[in-house]
Amino acid sequence: MKKLISIFLAAVLLCTLAPAALAAAEEPFVPVLRFIACSDSHVKADSDRTFDRIGAMLSQAYALADGDSVYSNLDALLMAGDLTHNGTKEEFRKYWNAVSAAKRDETEYLGLVAKNHDGWHMTRKQMRACFSDLTGGTPDFHKVVCGYHFIGLSASDTDGVHYTKAQLSWLREQLDLAVADTPGKPVFFAHHEHNRNTVYGSSTYDGWGVKFFNKILKDYPQVVDFSGHSHYPLNDPRSVWQGDFTAIGTGALFYAEFTIDDDRAYDPPDCEDAGTYWIVEVNEQGDLHLRGFDVDADKLLCEYTLPNPADPQNRPFDQKKLKAASLPPVFAADAAVTAKETGRGEIGVAAPAAASADGQPVVLYRVIVKNKLGLTVEKQWYLPHYYVADKLEETIPFTVTGLARGSYTVRVVAETAYGVQSAPLETELRVENGVGAVGAFFRLLARPFKLLIAAIKHIF
Repeated sequence: MKKLISIFLAAVLLCTLAPAALAAAEEPFVPVLRFIACSDSHVKADSDRTFDRIGAMLSQAYALADGDSVYSNLDALLMAGDLTHNGTKEEFRKYWNAVSAAKRDETEYLGLVAKNHDGWHMTRKQMRACFSDLTGGTPDFHKVVCGYHFIGLSASDTDGVHYTKAQLSWLREQLDLAVADTPGKPVFFAHHEHNRNTVYGSSTYDGWGVKFFNKILKDYPQVVDFSGHSHYPLNDPRSVWQGDFTAIGTGALFYAEFTIDDDRAYDPPDCEDAGTYWIVEVNEQGDLHLRGFDVDADKLLCEYTLPNPADPQNRPFDQKKLKAASLPPVFAADAAVTAKETGRGEIGVAAPAAASADGQPVVLYRVIVKNKLGLTVEKQWYLPHYYVADKLEETIPFTVTGLARGSYTVRVVAETAYGVQSAPLETELRVENGVGAVGAFFRLLARPFKLLIAAIKHIF
């Protein structure tokens, strides 16, 4: 019965989160507003990769808009901070050259600067002045685009003060004006750091969230809040959060980052291959159509339709509900895990990739190795490339070292973003050329130190 209930809830959830490709059969989404939402371009003076991604992103967005026979506008470009990598004037100029070369005049520029990378080599006042001189805009802004309000807040002009009391008062005033002007419509707000304990990467443990705005935004259910800073992938379902308001993580145009178990701020070896951005559309009813793109591959990573978030009853991305409805990934009926001895005390493990059962990505694989007494002697995780188009693995590899001579059970499970695990794949293995007793002893002795390091990372 519990399984039937879970399947029913998941079916309801998938209908609620139906991407445009599914919803189109009933009623096409007709935009009255289209804009890019992105962050963390990290333009470097000595690298063209970050520079080129800005131009590629705009080119792709214009191609999408131009191909829409009903609504062909790209109305705005929203970039939520860490525009540069080192915050030098040279990098700011290079950043603005990239934007200016690719942005059409009819596209409103909505940019802001962050205390983080944008402020590394200048005072706050200098940083904000440099931004204004180049762009002709203000670091804090309130603009109306196609009848929708956009509010942006940059880091303050006072060194050592993240956001001043005056800025926070101004924000509340602007929100009041926007809501009064467009009741029943979403109001878009952008800043650099996530709101604490909202989207993926913002938790107290992750360390990438701030507390400045939560108390304000809880009074404005109309707000759709865009933020970056963490670089956590936008196509992870935890990167859209709905509660008192709606929060959306922008991912990053430059590299991806993760929290996995006790490994906070984990950067995969090829993390710079990930560059992502949103194209956001709004229709006459205030519904949102979100499409997350891989800029290098020019391919879609995820797609969601959110009913008008100005109505607090419309909360399909209530994360508690998503977690409750998350279904375990599924291995093929004939899938098998293989394990073989590859060196002294070393085994290679391979398992086929699992399939999602609910339309959300499989974000992690785990291998657990147990000895003949049933005690766990090794466990590892593997992060698949769900956050990059065209790189998703068909086979999941693990290498386990430091095993003593003996018999083992090797188990592999797949996992959703909410920790829901698949049924395991298992195999038995005999290690003949294992490490000696001394090596096994020191391996066992090292485990408490790993736990201590994890605890320290949790604190700091």
